Amino acid sequence: MRRLLHALTGAALFAATGLAALATPNVASAADCTPAQVVANGGFESGSSPWTAPSGAITADSGQSAHSGSSYAWLDGYGSTHTDTLSQSVTLPAGCGTATLGFWLHVDTAETTTSTAYDKLTVKLGSTTLATYSNLDAQDGYAHKTVDVSAFAGQTVTLAFTGVEDSSLQTSFVLDDITLDASGGTTPPQPGDPTRTPASPGYTVDLTSDASGGSWTGHESVSFTNASPAPLNEVYLRLWDNAHGSCPSTPITVTNVTGGTPAPLSVDCTALKVTLPAPLAQGQSGTVGFDLGITVPSGADRFGHDGAYNFLGNALPVLAIRDAAGWHLDPYTNNGESFYSVASDFTVTLDHPSGLLVPATGTSVDTPGAAGRTVTKATASKVRDFAWGAGPFSRISGTSAAGVKVNVYSVAGISAADAKSMLSTATSAVDAHAQRFGAYPYGELDAVIDNSFWFGGMEYPGFVLDLVSTTALTHEIGHQWWYGIVGDDEYNGPWLDEAFTDYATDLALGKTGNGCWSGVSWASPAERITNSMAYWDANSSRYSTVVYGYGKCALHDLRRTIGDGAMTTLLRGYAQSHWYGVSTTAEFKAAAQAATTVDLTSFWSQHRIDG
Repeated sequence: MRRLLHALTGAALFAATGLAALATPNVASAADCTPAQVVANGGFESGSSPWTAPSGAITADSGQSAHSGSSYAWLDGYGSTHTDTLSQSVTLPAGCGTATLGFWLHVDTAETTTSTAYDKLTVKLGSTTLATYSNLDAQDGYAHKTVDVSAFAGQTVTLAFTGVEDSSLQTSFVLDDITLDASGGTTPPQPGDPTRTPASPGYTVDLTSDASGGSWTGHESVSFTNASPAPLNEVYLRLWDNAHGSCPSTPITVTNVTGGTPAPLSVDCTALKVTLPAPLAQGQSGTVGFDLGITVPSGADRFGHDGAYNFLGNALPVLAIRDAAGWHLDPYTNNGESFYSVASDFTVTLDHPSGLLVPATGTSVDTPGAAGRTVTKATASKVRDFAWGAGPFSRISGTSAAGVKVNVYSVAGISAADAKSMLSTATSAVDAHAQRFGAYPYGELDAVIDNSFWFGGMEYPGFVLDLVSTTALTHEIGHQWWYGIVGDDEYNGPWLDEAFTDYATDLALGKTGNGCWSGVSWASPAERITNSMAYWDANSSRYSTVVYGYGKCALHDLRRTIGDGAMTTLLRGYAQSHWYGVSTTAEFKAAAQAATTVDLTSFWSQHRIDG
């Protein structure tokens, strides 16, 4: 969320209610892990030691080329029966929860088949085969390969690359810049397993509005599966928008619960525990249903109404997550976001007066309802939340060059020229982000524009709220990837979506980040880019400066440290490997280290990136 104004925060509210202590569940400590890159001479620039290799395999010969520097390892390439092995003994430090093998591979072949692997390269750690490549993987230039080897923590084993050629037609396996990075805390960090559950939620919602679109009643049900080996005895529903009321008088009401027994509301009325009829074992599924009432309060907010225009962000109850840290029951924050959810499927039917337009997450289809009413059915797959609006908006639509349908909904007072400008910004931004991180998967994108938004802009899957601002709208659309597609725990690691999105915004707008750190000043030794919202609610004036500003500057510095090409490959690959998943700081640091031969240990320390 891009907040342009910071006068209003939730810090005082949570201090007064005493809920700040609930904000941060136990997290892993990396104190027992000494991060290390354990492959020596992975770029082969220091001769052959400590590698064991055939004579001439480690070379600077002009027959092939290095990925970086001048030397590389060239296995096979003889066109006759032949085996070459490149190996080195490595020791992975004990106590490190994450270890990643990375290497650059170029496969050059004279084989013409497109179906038979005649010549093969096998990658092993100890006796375990990690990966196999062949003449079928031939391509121009190098490709970066990574393998998770976290299971080998604390072991001394031999890393080996073995190339085997058959009797004819050469295949060369060319290796360079080999790394094995170990980092992160002990796994698991504390009792319990790290699996995120409930998994695979499917929400079905049927709601009917009053004449204004500011009051909605109906029914919601959610099905889910226990992904964890530990039994699932209960689930928690997060009624986030109850933070906008005075507990126990709340704008979101849940009644007539089925599929479990509800407890009284907790966490300032934003959490509802539902005890299941019987514990669910791993792989078993359940469904909880309830009647739902929503009353939109006054105010141009992410949940509020600006005159006749209603904005319903975070209005639907969604499941909380349980993992190794237990249930995540963080308080609502008005300074940023508290939201943490897994990718889910939503089918939402909204019955409303025909005079109201209803932009919403997902792909919408309108059909006639009762006299004077329209039924909007919105479906969305693999999204973390569902949001919508209702009001007499003006709408213009367009299609990006890559084929994404974009709708801009404007309140009264937004000129036609500004609406058109925002449509142009949105179509350009969605394609720019997609080109860098992967194709936009949600069918269409709705942008709701109101210059009265005090917070600047807010992101939801396929649906954003914004001012008339090219930078802000490009930022909110960037969140479709960094929070939406690549999820994160927004309360405990806000930099993972805000800093990454601000960095993506700079790239989309052609900004290089030069001079990014001008005037930098840390407020205290405790201030970190990676601090949680519990810290930022207590230090709200520093939130935007550090998380957005210093955060994106750190990513620009990382790009300059590892190189533009490596950074581009890193972020696209990281997005793809976490597509519809959840990112953590430890995982990103490991991926970044695997993308370069530069030891990044001091980089993370200098930039105050912990985890």
